[in-house]
Amino acid sequence: MISVGIFNGYYPYSLEESISRMKRDGFSCVQLDLSFKDMDLAYESLTKEKCHRIRDAFRDANLPIVCISGYTNIIHPDPKKREQNLFGLQTLLKFARDLGTPYVISETGTYNTESDWVWDPKNGSEEAYEETCRQIEALAKFAYDHGSVFLVENYVNNVIGSVDALTRLFSDVNHPGLGLLMDPTNYFTDSNIGHVDETLNRIFHTLGDKIKIAHAKDCKPAEDLSEKHAEIDAVESHTFRGAGAVELPAPGLGILNYDLYLQKLSKLHPNIPIIIEHLDEQDIPRAKKFLDDKLKAIGG
Repeated sequence: MISVGIFNGYYPYSLEESISRMKRDGFSCVQLDLSFKDMDLAYESLTKEKCHRIRDAFRDANLPIVCISGYTNIIHPDPKKREQNLFGLQTLLKFARDLGTPYVISETGTYNTESDWVWDPKNGSEEAYEETCRQIEALAKFAYDHGSVFLVENYVNNVIGSVDALTRLFSDVNHPGLGLLMDPTNYFTDSNIGHVDETLNRIFHTLGDKIKIAHAKDCKPAEDLSEKHAEIDAVESHTFRGAGAVELPAPGLGILNYDLYLQKLSKLHPNIPIIIEHLDEQDIPRAKKFLDDKLKAIGG
């Protein structure tokens, strides 16, 4: 059976209170955000002792940590900012096993200087692909050397956004330190949002064997083409709700064919964790019921 989890970052509380609320809401796993109100978890201050405290608290609650959020712009155009971003991501890859999982996730990034979520013309260039590919290969090797795995999460406005770009990436970086975070909503633009089933089938046919963890949010055509964020107490990667022609709401609030998505996912990876996102705490019970009902309907 597929296990249903959530980012703890949607519960902006202390470590113990966050765990208590996730248990109350019926989750069976978690994607870890280092964002507990009662702990200093800056990358410079991270230690094995802090990691073990977090890991053991989730173990005591029988709520496994299945992956870690490392979201950052790995090809930021400002060299100093890029160095800082990579330091944070490498820190998480180094401590991943101490936090209970090998998997650390990030998007690839953009050359846009104003936002990590907005397209830049350079993103589509061969130079951008080659630079990003070199960076991802270095991260995969670093991860492997520390017993972890870097999971790339594509997004259409980043350098690595499409099925074709991911296919090329996994061919060029054929390494055990690299895997895929599956989120089908991240592939949609104004050109394919009207072809949801066709796009889902292509994603799984081409990339299915690379998937390690899955996400659950939704997608729909956007009336507001600007960058969209929710007003919640969370980091930017959790407030983000889409940019451009596609909006990214919580699961069940868009047009993604969840029956097809979960059928494809459960056939290839019957015990994979799926992590709910893009919502606020008030909407969590509805979103979880939506996903649970869909999983029961398909037998996943």
